[in-house]
Amino acid sequence: MSKTQETNKKKLWGGRFAQATSDVVEKFSASEHFDRRLYPQDILGSQAHARMLSRCGIISKQDAEKIVAGLEEIKRQIRQGSFEWRAELEDVHMNIEKALTDLIGEAGGRLHTARSRNDQVATDLRMYVREQIMKVDRLLAGLQGAFIHQAREHMGLIMPGFTHLQKAQPVLWSHHMLAYFEMFKRDRLRLRDCLKRVNICPLGSAALAGTDFEIDRYMTARELGFDDVCTNSLDAVSDRDFAIEFVFVLCTVMMHLSRLSEELVLWTSSEFAFVELPDAFCTGSSIMPQKKNPDVPELVRGKTGRVYGHLIALLTLMKGLPLAYNRDLQEDKEALFDALDTASSCLNVMKFLVAGMEPRYDRLQEDTKTGFLTATDLADYLVKKGLPFRQAHEVVGKAVARCIASNRELTDLDLAELKSLHPSIQEDVLKVLDVKGSVDSRNCPGGTGTEAVKEQLKEAERWLAGFQLL
Repeated sequence: MSKTQETNKKKLWGGRFAQATSDVVEKFSASEHFDRRLYPQDILGSQAHARMLSRCGIISKQDAEKIVAGLEEIKRQIRQGSFEWRAELEDVHMNIEKALTDLIGEAGGRLHTARSRNDQVATDLRMYVREQIMKVDRLLAGLQGAFIHQAREHMGLIMPGFTHLQKAQPVLWSHHMLAYFEMFKRDRLRLRDCLKRVNICPLGSAALAGTDFEIDRYMTARELGFDDVCTNSLDAVSDRDFAIEFVFVLCTVMMHLSRLSEELVLWTSSEFAFVELPDAFCTGSSIMPQKKNPDVPELVRGKTGRVYGHLIALLTLMKGLPLAYNRDLQEDKEALFDALDTASSCLNVMKFLVAGMEPRYDRLQEDTKTGFLTATDLADYLVKKGLPFRQAHEVVGKAVARCIASNRELTDLDLAELKSLHPSIQEDVLKVLDVKGSVDSRNCPGGTGTEAVKEQLKEAERWLAGFQLL
């Protein structure tokens, strides 16, 4: 290292250090290669800070104008790809500040007045998370629209419903699709609630104790679109709860996507054959020419664990940190960024896959004929004839056992056999054993009856249209 290079390195940190930072340490501690994605927020925050300093008489109007214009030029360079990122400057903040000083001279050195990298990065990260919450919300809305499309297009289609992965009762395909609509509805509501705690401004907290300059924190907060300012400077610079909460919401989104993926993997198997996925969203085998593999759902299911891991990483990162800022917090960004990128890509691809999948009417209809799907209906029928439910349950259980022994379904029993089960059974029982009759009878709010599901669909469409995007 030349004497000039060593002197320049020492200048970064002022007169405290007798030695320049080791090249090994520079490489180890650099974050600009991943935190540079925060440059739009860093520049916006710095411009607002400069205008506030000028308004409060802390720097001149001319210096503020130079700073704002210089930052615009740096933003242009970054967008065009001509900006030179330097690892020895550690992070996005120092890269931009050094480039600004080189560009406009002494005025650039005044930007960091009444500010620390501690409140600067906390502000940048909150602005970034706020923006990404809005993007994820739009992706969720698109996926919800795909489920509404499925529910609307295939209204009336009956399929087996499952508990314990065993056939249980008949339900409408539309009812099943709208169940996922509700899951992602809750995710959008969680995002909206998370945003309340994200959109608080740390700028002005400085390193940890606030600043002795007479700044206007509310001015910068308003200009940057925050709802309020953080009320404790120690907490403001060391808090990452907002990032953890956002990643938790992403984990919940991924959990819902993984549940959907698991069903699609099962449903596309030859054993189920309930659904045909678009060819464009599947792959074949390098050796078996007959294969059509559900790679997208499998990958989404696999990537869920990756996002979960990032949440654990963030929680572990924070669990042992004393107040206030510690360099450990540099490790928050890669986990946050990758969790966000992974969840966003999964939401995007699943929107197209869900919209394009086709239920197999023939197979679904055939599969409703087995598994004693209307056994509960028969028990309910007996209750309506006056039997206590537990007694009715036992009667139907014996009927099922008889069918199993003779390899038949309840619908294969003739009226005489049905009457032999209990004297209260009459000819009207035949309607009860029909899967369509079973579905149509469940028109309570939230049920799988056709009229109930049509109302659910209308409500889902109203909600999606009326729920304002973030």
